[in-house]
Amino acid sequence: MDEEKKNSILIIDDEITNLKVLAAILGSEYTIYTATNGASGIEKAKEYLPDLILLDILMPGMNGYEILAEIKKIEDIQKTPVIFITGLDSDEDEEKGLSLDAADYITKPFNNKIVELRVRGQIQIINQMRTIERLSRIDQLTNIPNRRSFDERLQVEWKQAIREQSPISLLMMDIDKFKRINDTYGHQQGDITLQKIANIFPRTFRRPCDIAARWGGEEFAVLLPRTHMEGAMDVAERIRVSIENEAIPCADGSNINVTISIGVNTLVPSRGASVNTFISGADKALYAAKQAGRNNVTHISGPR
Repeated sequence: MDEEKKNSILIIDDEITNLKVLAAILGSEYTIYTATNGASGIEKAKEYLPDLILLDILMPGMNGYEILAEIKKIEDIQKTPVIFITGLDSDEDEEKGLSLDAADYITKPFNNKIVELRVRGQIQIINQMRTIERLSRIDQLTNIPNRRSFDERLQVEWKQAIREQSPISLLMMDIDKFKRINDTYGHQQGDITLQKIANIFPRTFRRPCDIAARWGGEEFAVLLPRTHMEGAMDVAERIRVSIENEAIPCADGSNINVTISIGVNTLVPSRGASVNTFISGADKALYAAKQAGRNNVTHISGPR
């Protein structure tokens, strides 16, 4: 497994021997970070954002229970699962650990196989949850971000644009006369058309920060951070031309061509500016593009 693809584990234990033993058990499968006290462990958790924390209970200064309580207060790491590692083996000790929202409990001395299985079980849960989360943000038909994902990214870029006082551009687009495609060729052909158009966006982008999403139905949206109106219009025109020239195959062996109307809104947002008004401006520009005869790009420019 490549190093960058490994899940990561932070081990917090004041006994160097325990750190070495656990690192030897887990190091071939995971990226390991270590800390010998609570303060250092919390700082490393915030720095490295590990997938899992192994936490000793009995330590000088902050004990494991107190460290876990602090972790749960910190937004970036509060959902990181924690497995307690300890020589305490009574039912009461285990119950206390689990009642504090620990994910699991491993007792000393370590059984290599038990450690491997307990850790692997938690890592599998983490990876499964991330897969589910990722899929919930992807449009299953076109395999590009869905509206939920786009909205979240827009909020992040909007705040960044306010802080930097940089321009942000939004493209709203709608496939022209899409209902006619469904009525004439069937909904399966409509799905193929949506997929082909979604595949065009990466070919027209020149920066990794640009994002396209399926907004809903036959509508798509493109977000262009740090982009002035001229740059946004250039991207929009490249998209329009690419879609117009795309030959979309049909089941009978023939091809069809479609066109798209695009509305562009660019703004340098001030503090307190409404992102909904920004979206509404792009929608108005899209409506104007359709009113102008479709298959064109129309813009609305906010204050610069």
